[in-house]
Formats: sequence, structure tokens, C-alpha cells
Amino acid sequence: MNINSFIKNLPKAELHLHIEGTLEPELMFELAGRNGIKLPYNSVKEIEDAYNFNNLQDFLDLYYQGMNVLINVKDFYDLTTAYIEKVHSQSVKHIEIFFDPQAHTSRGIRFETVFEGISSALAEGEKKCGITYRIIMCFLRHLDQDDAFRTLEMALPFKDRIIGVGLDSSEKGYPPSKFRDVFLKAREEGFLAVAHAGEEGPAEYIREALELLDVKRIDHGNAILDDDELTKYVADRQIALTVCPLSNLKLKVVAHMDDHPLTEMLAKGLLVTINSDDPSYFGGYVNENYEAVQKSFGLEVAVLAELAKNSFKAAFIDEDKKLELCREVEEYLEKF
Repeated sequence: MNINSFIKNLPKAELHLHIEGTLEPELMFELAGRNGIKLPYNSVKEIEDAYNFNNLQDFLDLYYQGMNVLINVKDFYDLTTAYIEKVHSQSVKHIEIFFDPQAHTSRGIRFETVFEGISSALAEGEKKCGITYRIIMCFLRHLDQDDAFRTLEMALPFKDRIIGVGLDSSEKGYPPSKFRDVFLKAREEGFLAVAHAGEEGPAEYIREALELLDVKRIDHGNAILDDDELTKYVADRQIALTVCPLSNLKLKVVAHMDDHPLTEMLAKGLLVTINSDDPSYFGGYVNENYEAVQKSFGLEVAVLAELAKNSFKAAFIDEDKKLELCREVEEYLEKF
């Protein structure tokens, strides 16, 4: 068995995935045709050629434009089903996905339409593929906190099916502290909290997310190594980082994969997980991210297995399930 075959069959979880970021060009055209929407592209190749970003904002501009084709429950169902089928082929056992309701409600799409399409596909995917799941609703940080509060109110009737709230979109100039009150209210309502921090923003944003938002995971977290005290704090408490290597490369957070802080993060004892972020835009799903870091850093199979176990340790699932899935990784490694 070669190393890519090992990765393909390695049991793993994905904890940092924006479901809208799985919209492949082919499906975008299909949904545009179904919903009578004119795209500013004439072919799949034209869309793919547009995926040449200089920074996070370049990507977000295209990302929000692309999701205009998502209108009906079936659109969100088809989007989510396509992702499940993909990760099922990559030995993903558990997923915790983000969705961005404000990007849809601002277009006149009902919260219920978005949620029911996504959640029904996830429930069906668990029955058919055995992939367990959790749903995390993100607030868009370039919008104000009042808008986030309105979105939280929309989510309350579904809080038995939404495990947590997150914070995403443009990071620079939008510190976590801006959303302190809405995260407090969300936690009072029983939601767990996560937040994007330290991708393009500074280590201080990671500290704010931990201290002011009381997050249980940091999404990205690249900048953490700029603060030794913070790094030790996060390592000692095993607060997970949901790292997205191909995303970091595509958005020029790192100039080359060899520059990625992954191995230094591991050396510092941080609980690092590997994820795909927005795979249709960044050139790879979770396995391609494992392959990219393995190739750049020559990671041994034991390290890849440790990253997979980290993904289960960091998941919002009960301890018995975590142990069961980690044992599955260990048994797979022993067979290899």
C-alpha cells in the first residue's frame, strides 16, 4: 500500500468545512439552470480559472456570488448530498459542518429553507453512509452584531439540531470582541462556540476568541505561534486547531506549503486537525489536504494517524465514541 492509499482509507473526521464552499462548478451550472439564474461564466473552465485568489477577500467575493444559485430546499439538499458522497469515498466517519445563514437570508431565502435542505441530507447521509454529523451556524463578521442577534433568534427553534455557533468571513478589522454579546447569548441558549481566528488576523484575535467568546476550538489559528504564552496555554488545555493547509496556500496565508506552520504546531504539542475549508474553491477535499502536507513534510504514517485521531479527539461527540474511533485508527495503522 502506498502513502496515498493509506490516507484514502485512514478513518478521519472533518471539523472545518463550509458547506457552501463545496459547491462544485458543475453543480453551480446545474442549479443555475434549474433556477433560471444567469451566471457570469460560460463554462466550468471559466469558473475554475476565476479561482485565482490574492487573499481571503478575493475568495469571499466569488464565494458569495456563487451561492446565489442556492434557492430552494432541494438545492441545499443536493449540495450537501454531493459533499457526503465525496467524503464517504475518503473514509471520513464524522463531519462537523458550517453554514452561513446570513448569506442566504440577506438574499430573501428563509432560514428554514437553508437548514432543512442541509439537515435532511445529513440525516439521510448518516443512514446510508454511516457518517455521523454535527451542524454549526456561523455569524458573518463583516456584518454587525445586531444582524447576528437576529440570526440567532431564527436559529432557536432548531437548537436541538445545531450544536454550536461560529464566526467566519473577513477577519482583518473584525475582531472577535465585536461579537462578545451575541456569543454570550448563544452560550446561554446551550450552543457551543468556535471561531475563525489567526488566519489573516493576529494572535490577539485567538486570545479574544478564547477569553471573550469562550470558544471550544479555534478555526485556522495559524498566527498562534507568534505568541509563546498563548501557544503554551492552548497546548496545555488541548484546545483544538482546525487547520486547512490547501486553503492557506490558495489564499496566500503561506507562500508555499513548505512554509506552513503545521509541523511546528505539532512540535509545540498543539492539538492540530486537518480539514478542507472550502474544497471546491481550494483544490481539494480532506484527503488532498493530508496528501499535500505529507508530501511537503514527508510525514510518516504514524503522524498521519495521530492527525486523524486528533480529529476525533476534537470532535463534539461523547468520550466513548471518541475512544471507539481512535481505536479504529490504531487498528488500521497496525494492519498497515
